[in-house]
Amino acid sequence: MVCEIAVISGKGGTGKTSVVAAFASLAENIILADCDVDAPDLHILLQPEIKKTEEFQSSKVAKIDSELCTECGLCEESCRFDAAHPPMIDAISCEGCAVCEYVCPEHAVQMVDRVSGHLFESLTRFGPMSHAKLLPGEGNSGLLVTEVRKQGEELAKSNGSDTILIDGSPGIGCPVIATIRSIDLAVIVTEPTMSGIHDMSRVLQLADRFNVPSAVIINKFDLSEANSARIESFCKENSLSLLGMIPFDPLVTKSMLDAKTIPEFAPQHAISSLLNDMWKTILELI
Repeated sequence: MVCEIAVISGKGGTGKTSVVAAFASLAENIILADCDVDAPDLHILLQPEIKKTEEFQSSKVAKIDSELCTECGLCEESCRFDAAHPPMIDAISCEGCAVCEYVCPEHAVQMVDRVSGHLFESLTRFGPMSHAKLLPGEGNSGLLVTEVRKQGEELAKSNGSDTILIDGSPGIGCPVIATIRSIDLAVIVTEPTMSGIHDMSRVLQLADRFNVPSAVIINKFDLSEANSARIESFCKENSLSLLGMIPFDPLVTKSMLDAKTIPEFAPQHAISSLLNDMWKTILELI
């Protein structure tokens, strides 16, 4: 049985991806999956070698057959997005609503598949990785996340791995829902700020809605030890596992500038030891 662990956060910028990369460097025989398809950046640290690329098609765009088009202007009058200018369609403005196809008396307009992003299968120094990139302005990020997870599960089977480590999207929207559905553990990275506490509670509610067990990591806990204490009390009151509290340290930035994870950059540092303890606890929890 393959266990899936997703590292998520209620807001962006909490250090979620840095934590995922650090865990990847400490784990053995894992599959990585970057499900933050709107703004993926795990590849920046891991610098993967792309083995396979597939087009992701989830939307449609109008196309006018110039030989059939009489330039009557009905599509232009009906298009609320100002995309139809017969015999041309502005593909960037087109939202795929198909009203132009509906009103065209000559059946000159057809809705054709549009490439909305790309799905990648890659190899990192820590093992295989499934990841993707949604093109700007495109929707259906939840569907692309599902494709990333499917590919990750296939990689786990073919590589004999029993663990998939997922870098999730921030927030509580469709890509996060697609990320945490039926996983074994959600690791929530939060910051000791009022907004961080609020967003952590929202994403915890989402995990509870899908019956996903959760654990918490407080990043940069010493920026506000009072708020960190509030989070610690919240975890105790709600029977949540507090995996650890990471201090603020310039070492993290230095390791990123060197394109290395923290355990790689400074294996003897206290933060590396802390991350190793947290990863061991996660394996015990699942």
